[in-house]
Amino acid sequence: MSVRTRFAPSPTGYLHVGGARTALFSWLHARKHGGKFILRIEDTDLERSTAESINAILEGMTWLGLEYDEGPFYQTHRFDRYNEVIQELLDKDLAYRCNCSKERLDSLREAQMQHKEKPRYDGHCREKHIKPDGPHVVRFRNPLHGAVVVDDVIRGKVLFQNEELDDLVLRRTDGAPTYNLSVVVDDSDMGITDVIRGDDHLNNTPRQINILRALSKEPPQYAHVPMILGDDGSRLSKRHGAVSIMDYRKQGVLPEALLNYLVRLGWSHGDQEVFTLDEMIELFDISKVNKAASAFNTEKLLWLNQHYIKKDDPARIARLLSPHMGDIGIDPASYPPLIDVVRAQQERARTLVEMAEISAFFYRDFDAYDENAVRKHLRSAARAPLEKMRDALAALDEWKAERLHKIVVDIAGNLDLNLSKVAQPLRVAVVGRAASPGIDVTLYLVGREACLRRINRALNYIVQRTAEN
Repeated sequence: MSVRTRFAPSPTGYLHVGGARTALFSWLHARKHGGKFILRIEDTDLERSTAESINAILEGMTWLGLEYDEGPFYQTHRFDRYNEVIQELLDKDLAYRCNCSKERLDSLREAQMQHKEKPRYDGHCREKHIKPDGPHVVRFRNPLHGAVVVDDVIRGKVLFQNEELDDLVLRRTDGAPTYNLSVVVDDSDMGITDVIRGDDHLNNTPRQINILRALSKEPPQYAHVPMILGDDGSRLSKRHGAVSIMDYRKQGVLPEALLNYLVRLGWSHGDQEVFTLDEMIELFDISKVNKAASAFNTEKLLWLNQHYIKKDDPARIARLLSPHMGDIGIDPASYPPLIDVVRAQQERARTLVEMAEISAFFYRDFDAYDENAVRKHLRSAARAPLEKMRDALAALDEWKAERLHKIVVDIAGNLDLNLSKVAQPLRVAVVGRAASPGIDVTLYLVGREACLRRINRALNYIVQRTAEN
């Protein structure tokens, strides 16, 4: 039987980092073995599931490029099938109706907690043969004896005693099927061979295996992936920054960088850090995923993102950068051409947001100088070089980078100054800070009019500061 994996998120929020990694591992496993990857939306939680969350999941999958072969399937569209299976279990006396009140269940739980017992249903209605005409839930008749062995690909064999597993609810009072019932039916009907999911589902697995066996179905192969921790070692949450996949896009992270980072969260191939998608498919092995939790390292993600920004086609980076320029009020269709700006900044930014921010000076005058740069470079000694540069730039007949570079070199030579004594004051005057691409490229992209205007501003600043002192 060919491999069939699935990603089955609950649409009660955004597509988060842990879910995306699970989806990636499932997708890679299917692609590696020539199988199928199925997307299933587990929306049986009618109160919390939203269309907005569904759209966020689909958008995240599309942005990451994790295309699915079948689906998306929605559990709310399959209630008739779930009820058919529940009736089958009732007919075989493998399930029963329970009309225990909420008050009784709360009281039972409280007593068990007081006695330091594991909270579980006590089977009160197991042999009562409750009629279907009153309010009730349907419970699975879990085996009372024996054990379930989960032969997990990552964790090895995990043993669960049946006496520790209570008779879980299959259908609620309102008629809605529960997660453990619907996931079993879906995995069986869809021919899922390999279930790769977070280890928070491990305790559900023996219950699901018992239901599958009650239906005379063979369980799939399970692989429970450890959780992801934040930089500080606690469970990854909103307080660690972006945990939604689309938040990373807003921050200017490339999808291939995030995929590369996620695949290394718990899995490795020697010391290799950077993987193409084809290499991920070829090398990934679900059995090699670590048992221990992985810590999310934001700095490592940004390092990878910078690597991909450096290596990517400038035209593609310009296309992806464009909306980030718009976010800071810059029309990327104005001068200079955005692709030229990308070529100048491609080695200098860790994210697209950062690239947009450090490139704003190409398109508009800055509001204020960097204080450290001013103290170091816009001193009275810079006045003469800046005046010479202003006059030379104003007289230049051809605005080209190589001509601009020659002027800077010539003026430094004529004034018997180190090149940096001309280039750095000029850079601060034109950019507002001491860091930018090469001075020739910077001048060329800023343009003659803006350069002259900003140099005059810097000269006025120097004159004013000199007078004050």
